[in-house]
Parts: sequence; C-alpha cells; structure tokens
Amino acid sequence: MVVATDTPAPDAPAPDEVRSAKPGPAEPRLRIRRFEAADVGALAGSAISAFCLMWLVYVRLTPLSGGVGFAICWYATFIVTYWLVVREQRGALAAKDKVAGVVVATAGIGCLVPLTLVIGYTVWKGWQTFRLSFFTETQEFTGPLSDATDGGAIHAVVGTLEQVAIATVLSVPLGVATALFLNEIRGRFARPVRIVVDAMSATPSILAGLFIYAVIVLQLDWRRDGLAVGLALTVLMLPTVTRTAEVVLRLVPGGLREGALALGGTEWRVTRQVVLPTARTGLVTAILLGIARVVGETAPLIVLNAGAFVMNANPFAGNQEGLPLFIYRYINFPQPARKDAAWTAAFVLIMIVLVLFTAARLIGGRAPVARRAVVRRKQKEPA
Repeated sequence: MVVATDTPAPDAPAPDEVRSAKPGPAEPRLRIRRFEAADVGALAGSAISAFCLMWLVYVRLTPLSGGVGFAICWYATFIVTYWLVVREQRGALAAKDKVAGVVVATAGIGCLVPLTLVIGYTVWKGWQTFRLSFFTETQEFTGPLSDATDGGAIHAVVGTLEQVAIATVLSVPLGVATALFLNEIRGRFARPVRIVVDAMSATPSILAGLFIYAVIVLQLDWRRDGLAVGLALTVLMLPTVTRTAEVVLRLVPGGLREGALALGGTEWRVTRQVVLPTARTGLVTAILLGIARVVGETAPLIVLNAGAFVMNANPFAGNQEGLPLFIYRYINFPQPARKDAAWTAAFVLIMIVLVLFTAARLIGGRAPVARRAVVRRKQKEPA
C-alpha cells in the first residue's frame, strides 16, 4: 500500500525560495526598423570602405573603366559590407532588415531624383518668362518675332480645363461603375471586362485619337473640336480610373458589407452608403491618377484639333487650343523667344496639375475609418 505524503520533490525549490526569487534583468527588445546613431556610423563606414576598396580594385588593379560600372560595383560592395557590419553588431535578422531598407530607399531616391530634375528644370525655365498676362491674354497679336513675354495662353488654359473636364465627367461614372461590377457583382462577364480594361490600359494615345477620328469625325461627320478631344481623353482615362477604383474597393473590409447586409440593407444601399463612403479617399486618388494620365497628352489634340490662337470657350464649336498642343507647337519654333513661351506653358501646366491635386485632396478629405480612429483617440485622452 502506497501512502501519499506532502514531502516536496528533492529537486523542487522550497516555497520561501520561490517567493524570494527576483526576476533577472529583462533582455532588451530588438527594434528592427529603428534608425539610431550607431546605424549612421555603420552606414557611412560601409560606404567609405566600399568606395576605397572599389577604387583600389576597379581603378588600380584591373583595366576596367567607366563611371557607371564603378558605381554599380561600389554599390554592390557597399551592400555586402553593410550587411556584414550590421550582422556582427545586431545579428542576421537586423542585418537583413537594414539591407532591405537601404535597397528600398535607394530605389526611392533613384525614382525621385530624375523626377525632381525634370520638374525643377521646367520650373526654372518657365519662371524666367512667366508673367501674370499669361492668364489674361491670348496669342492673337503675337508673331514669330515677338518676345516671350508678349501675349499669353489663357485660351490654351481654358481649352485644357474644358477638355479634361469632359473626359472626367464621362470616364469617372463609367470607371467607378465598372469597378463596382468587377468587385461587388462579378458574374460570367467579369473576366472578359477585366481583360478589356487591361488591354485598354496599354492603348497608345495616338490610337485613341485615331479611333475617335475614324468613328466620330468621319462616320458621323463631326467637326474637329474640343468635344472630340475630350472623347479621346475619355478612352485613355477610363481604364486608369477603373483599375485603380477596383483595387481601392478590394481594400474595403468584408465585415462592413456582411454587417450591413445582416441588418437588412439591400446590395445597392450597402454599396451606396457603406462601400463607397469607406473608399472615398481611394476613389479620389483614382480620379487624380486618371487626370494625370490625360492632362498632358498631345497626340489626340494633334489628330482631332488644329488649335487656335484666339479664345474659344465653346468646346462644341470649332478648333480649341490646349496647353499640350501649345507647348508642342511653340517648342518647334526656331526663335528662342517662342521656345521660352513653350517652357512657360509647361510650367503653368505643372501648376494646374498641382492645384487640381490639392483641391481634390481637400474635397476627398480623410477616410471615414481614419476619422473614427481620431475620434476614439480623443475620447480616450484624459480631460
């Protein structure tokens, strides 16, 4: 017969020892994405050492030459050196994260530098001859020998705004409706529609202009005017709006739809009052991308519009000027003053796009989810 006893096991610690035991110092948490002062030293030291090593090998010890090849070899050596340094300091996990961060930052800088150079050079060239009269006068009383500050391009500004407005009014409802069909309704025609939208995304602008010219101008005996240009821009803008809106609608949580349907809402009401308001900011981004796609297109204007040197604010009657066509025409002039006028128009076009983007962002506002998060955070704050 075995008798149970309360004697503790030999290896078990006594109760008093357990109570008196104190926890040891906590291990420091590894914050991978944090950039500290030591990272600056490792980054700079790796870059300098890789440069010196590549200069010795590339320039002195081998017959290689060329700045591009040297830069590529130096960057590859820098990545390897930086990975080794961080691995010795913080471990392999942190080394992988730091190297990935450097590669992504390099890619971002590589995209940002040429864009900054293009915009900066355009602004510098256009600002030199920019005058407020550019928004109040036309080219009616100017000639090839006129100065760059003579006349203006208000007729081109008005034409561009009207043509882009026509394309926006036509393409945004169609694009959002198509995105809702592809994401919310689906069906047997969803795949063919998506294939057509993807194919339209790669359509060259000249083909869009020729399509409208062949179908609208020739078959319907329509005049070449601003409306025809707006239709061509619609063909180019529609796939961009549709694809971006579809991606945005996919990001709406499915729980919102299910909860609204469970409360008795119809599919149309859920889409109108839940899905679209939640994706409002993303839909504004889709519209901005569509406008950016077409606002600088020149080929449709060349095919469908002969341009004008005077004001024509009616897009349904006669030729109408546009800023891309204005730039294309004057940049080909042999006179330097006319080329300067083209640079001024390019600068104004960039400013118009910036104003449109800012206004759309202000109108779009903050997403409902973000607003609710801000309200909750303020409610949790102590008074």
